[in-house]
Amino acid sequence: MIQKYVYGHPFPTDAVVKEIETAKEPLPFFETDNQGSFTYTLAEDDIVYGLGEQIRGINKRGWQYVSWNYDNPNHHEDTRSLYGSHNFIIVCGKVTFGAFFDYPGKMEFDIGYTRRDTMQIKAAKNDLTVYIITGENEKDIVKQFRGIIGRSYIPPLWAFGYGQSRWGYKNEADIREVAAKYKAAGIPLDSIYLDIDYMERYKDFTVDEERFPDLKGLAADMQAEGIHLVPIIDAGVKIEDGYSVYEEGVEKNYFCKNAEGGDFVGAVWPGRVHFPDFLQPEARDWFGKKYAVLTEQGIDGFWNDMNEPAIFYTEDRLADTCAEIEKLTAGNMGIDEYFAFTGMVAGLNGNIGDYDKFYHNVNGQMVKHSEVHNLYGMNMTRSANEALREICPDKRTLFFSRSSYVGAHRYGGIWQGDNKSWWSHILQSMQQLPALNMAGFLFTGSDTGGFGCDTTEDLMLRWLQYSLFTPLFRNHSADGTREQELYRFSNADAAGNMIRIRYSLVPYLYSEFLKAALRDEMMFRPLAFDFADDADAKQVDDQLLLGNELMIAPIYKQNAKGRYVYLPEEMMLVRMRSDEDYETEILPKGHHYVPAELNELVFFIRNQKAIPFAKAAKNTAETDWNTVRLLGYSGCSYEMYADNGTSPNPEDSLTVSVIEK
Repeated sequence: MIQKYVYGHPFPTDAVVKEIETAKEPLPFFETDNQGSFTYTLAEDDIVYGLGEQIRGINKRGWQYVSWNYDNPNHHEDTRSLYGSHNFIIVCGKVTFGAFFDYPGKMEFDIGYTRRDTMQIKAAKNDLTVYIITGENEKDIVKQFRGIIGRSYIPPLWAFGYGQSRWGYKNEADIREVAAKYKAAGIPLDSIYLDIDYMERYKDFTVDEERFPDLKGLAADMQAEGIHLVPIIDAGVKIEDGYSVYEEGVEKNYFCKNAEGGDFVGAVWPGRVHFPDFLQPEARDWFGKKYAVLTEQGIDGFWNDMNEPAIFYTEDRLADTCAEIEKLTAGNMGIDEYFAFTGMVAGLNGNIGDYDKFYHNVNGQMVKHSEVHNLYGMNMTRSANEALREICPDKRTLFFSRSSYVGAHRYGGIWQGDNKSWWSHILQSMQQLPALNMAGFLFTGSDTGGFGCDTTEDLMLRWLQYSLFTPLFRNHSADGTREQELYRFSNADAAGNMIRIRYSLVPYLYSEFLKAALRDEMMFRPLAFDFADDADAKQVDDQLLLGNELMIAPIYKQNAKGRYVYLPEEMMLVRMRSDEDYETEILPKGHHYVPAELNELVFFIRNQKAIPFAKAAKNTAETDWNTVRLLGYSGCSYEMYADNGTSPNPEDSLTVSVIEK
């Protein structure tokens, strides 16, 4: 059952697409002060799931989280905000229920941080809608919630292949070299990403003709090899006379405004920029149709970045900071002056005060950006999705974003933001998957190998062994870091084998993705969602159920040659060194130490289950579905979902078949 409670005058976020009548009875479970604060008393054994893209464990107790989309690649344990805001939780314990706090501004979730036994949720203003969901269990609650927020985005089949990306591919020759070396190494590849270097001086919807003189020809040559090019699009539009996107936006009033009514000026990669007002339908339509500049050159995939929106600085804050620094550096800088100096410089980027300085035009009313901040990236994604349905009406386009809010899942996927080449970020990514699935985000994954810092060969191999199970499977790194294309490592054969295993698993992963999207279900779940009466399962936060057949338990510690796992039932251990070299073993319910060498992938098939497994191909287009066989327990069957991988509506070509072993 879903109940809706309205406080004040909520801003319409479009997160919920199903009409629900406002309840007349008081809000259950929570005490509220009618000032935007909601308090719940936690029992000792209560578990709190959710909040989508956030740090720490699957159980969110013990920390304070802030919903405020924020460009922050340094995901330490003291982080409170990341790139997306997903205000949906499930409390499981003495009472089990779900709660969605539909509020687009800053919102704090103190889940046993101030007091261990108290959860306090606080909106900046008392203008929000709260949905309370009760049901048979956690999975039922998720299904009901997903039913009111709309179907999850389904990408083309090729998006389930392996993608290679790097900020630092400077020209066409770099792209051709990556493709050629992957081919020479015999490692499958479906996509190569173009970061900001392909643009003319970081201007959206432009191509640097000196470095990429024939993007259309390059895209065609890559597609002949089964490789798709996926360029980046940023939120900020460079201020430059003669640049048509800038001039059109100014002429038609499509940019966010400052307090005086002029176009707001921030700064990101190109320097001074304006931000499109994506809360205006006309501005969304205008910006989205600009993607045709690239689709006309053979591009069929995109990723949106910097759309929190990130702001490196504003001119007034920069001027004030420089003036203060001049004063500090005029004399002897002691410790206090030094820390003030470094703090002011660091405080330029993403300063929360800058988001109070600009406005959106919403039906003729000026709305301060900070009050609707978390909707910006969602509506940029919406802009692209709606336009691309017109631009490319006969096929699906790959699309994912960095910033998001509940509802953005209808328009595209997300990647889990700029991360680091840290072992802890393997675990963090995995722990985010169930909460993201709860909020509808199914097409997701992390930057494999880590984006910032220098990766290592063992970290890359272990990361591959985790992320080869995630729908979005992309190796991405930052300019200036160690180059981490797989063919560069001494053990490239082991890395290549992990990629080939991924391609053998594509029929299963794609099938389970389609089921989760079409049935409003989760692809990744905590063990406790399926084994609710198992006390040990409730404590596990570094293993996940994948679909109805698999359990994954990645290794995420340096130099580890295995790990402890908990099996809530008898399972089949699968140990793979390649798609053709593997062995299986039946393990009983209980705790086990499972050895796993660096070149071995270990996963588990649930009791009396089996999964479809194909012969590895060099890309998804060459997958031979006639080679699909079942891997797992004998005497089992599997219900496989498949389609043609391209139709805008997957149900138009959906086939459901039963494979028996």
